[in-house]
Amino acid sequence: MSPCPLHHPRLFDLLRRNFLSLDTCYRLADGRVTRRHYLDSAASTLALGCARAVADELLQHYANTHSTLHFSARIASRAYDWAHGQALKFVRADPDRYTAFFAGSGCTAPLNRLARVLAAQRPERSVALVSLMEHHANDLPHRKHAGRVVPIPLTGAAPALGTVDLTVLERLLEQHRGRVNYVAVSAASNVTGIINPVHDIAALAHAHGAWVVVDASQHLAHAPLPISDTGALERELDAVAFSGHKLYAPGSPGGAIVRRTLLEGGEPDEVGGGMVEEVHPSDYRVTARFPDREEAGTPNLLGAVQLGAALNALQRVGMERIHAAEQTLLRRLLAELASVPGARIYGGFDLERTPRLGTVAFNLDGLEHGLVAAVLNDYHNVAVRNGCFCAHPYVRELLKPELWELDLDPDAGDAAAMLKPWQGMVRASLGLYTVDEDIDALLAGIRDLLARSDDYRALYVIDADGDFHHRTFHAPAETLFDPEMALDRALARLSATGGVL
Repeated sequence: MSPCPLHHPRLFDLLRRNFLSLDTCYRLADGRVTRRHYLDSAASTLALGCARAVADELLQHYANTHSTLHFSARIASRAYDWAHGQALKFVRADPDRYTAFFAGSGCTAPLNRLARVLAAQRPERSVALVSLMEHHANDLPHRKHAGRVVPIPLTGAAPALGTVDLTVLERLLEQHRGRVNYVAVSAASNVTGIINPVHDIAALAHAHGAWVVVDASQHLAHAPLPISDTGALERELDAVAFSGHKLYAPGSPGGAIVRRTLLEGGEPDEVGGGMVEEVHPSDYRVTARFPDREEAGTPNLLGAVQLGAALNALQRVGMERIHAAEQTLLRRLLAELASVPGARIYGGFDLERTPRLGTVAFNLDGLEHGLVAAVLNDYHNVAVRNGCFCAHPYVRELLKPELWELDLDPDAGDAAAMLKPWQGMVRASLGLYTVDEDIDALLAGIRDLLARSDDYRALYVIDADGDFHHRTFHAPAETLFDPEMALDRALARLSATGGVL
């Protein structure tokens, strides 16, 4: 069979239907059994079937890396190198000047590593500028390791906050001239999907001798993000962190694409097998090879190859095409949600002035976010997320006006408990597999809830954490999937087939 050409005319539609679990069904509180509408891609994406198939095929040759002597080790090492190359190609990074390394299970591990390494590289520069909209993964590591963290405010006013304010950023760089080590910013918000002008930010940072660290975990699966948007060196991103589980490869590692000069000369953050040339009783010598020096120990080979295959498949479709299709769905969702009485959409949603990716955070007046998410799940099989999405400072800033409107007595003993159910939002987030039917289900569920809000509220109780639980409908996770029962079934098949699963 001939290989699929780079831009197969049907590949986009084929891939949209190639995700595992698209047809997962659940029984709802009203007794209906319907297909799940998965609108939680900002948390984790579904698995791309063809990428998973590549990892499964590799299992037939599985061995550890760090050797090229026997056939299987040679295959494993080559496949692992290929995965690194796919990450570099995806952002158009020059492999002679950048390296890609894998770490942990998402963005948290590479961002912690970058914070530690960059602080050690230039201890005299003890200030990091971090945007207000960051996920905790691109906030807390800098607080712990960078020295002093100075927040970068956003344009606009709540609830329509926009992007990082470039004017204020430049003022902060001037104010802390010679002391700013790096600027840390999301390419796109995990709460609102708002896209930051990261290359403009890089140019400002570089003009003041600072580096720029970009959390791209919410961006890479949705739109192109080159290392430099123009090819100009001053607009290059110094470090780009990503999460494989948000790139259609659940179970894959996180990682980062980093300018090599940021890592050279210093001690690697982690030590162990595979990152040394020699070890003696009294000392050891670290290898100069990238990415080996940044990846101590046995790697997540299968996850990395699955991720590499997902990145390759996305490139074959073309990120421009993927972005355009998502924008069509996003425009429809924003327009129809804005027409719902009492719906509050967070972040500026004029896409011409404030570009966004397919993530929308909202609330419905008079209804707790937990109740909205519970009803959408229990009665409409719409999977959304609610809460603060590991971005507490940003969500708190967006919510300030309406929390003030609650006018609770701060001296009341139960004020904190009364406030808790309102300290959050509902988030719907799109993926490559999202179709109009999923948007239809979300909007229908919202309208149904608004029409019968009192009836629905009576069906739920709220716990001390602010979560809503149905009074009579219970779908325990263990009745839907239990690991031991799944193993029992697999072993039963093994027994019935005489050793063939």
